[in-house]
Amino acid sequence: MATPDFILKLRARIGHEALWIPGARAVVFDDAGRVLLGQRADNGQWGLITGILEPGEEPAAGMLREVLEETGVVAAAERLVSVDAVGPTTYPNGDVCHFLTLEFRCRYVSGVARVNDDESLAVGWFGPEEFPELMAGHLESIERARQEDGAAHFHR
Repeated sequence: MATPDFILKLRARIGHEALWIPGARAVVFDDAGRVLLGQRADNGQWGLITGILEPGEEPAAGMLREVLEETGVVAAAERLVSVDAVGPTTYPNGDVCHFLTLEFRCRYVSGVARVNDDESLAVGWFGPEEFPELMAGHLESIERARQEDGAAHFHR
């Protein structure tokens, strides 16, 4: 499901006005150091696996749910990488969103990467030399997640 029910209910009341939405982004590494990427169905762009958190949902658990739903991959969250305000994003239907994005470094646990829902056109594992052109900010997210110091990034 591309848009959660709680967002659809809000949109029925406010139309396309800007919403502030909690989201999560996963930088999932496999044992070979490759990164799990998906090509989005809504805009055709490649990027990390992202999703909207449900009301009351724990961020890491919600992000892992999104990874499984979208790719068929089971991952484990290792650490928080970044907290950022992202947007505004205007979708093809005119909806405007600002996201509070919590970004996590994750490791592959099991499963075969595949298109697992209608949100992706393609899904796969990529080494740095194989990355397709990525959505804005996603390459920086990967670079931050590769850092071993464990420090979370945030704008000051």
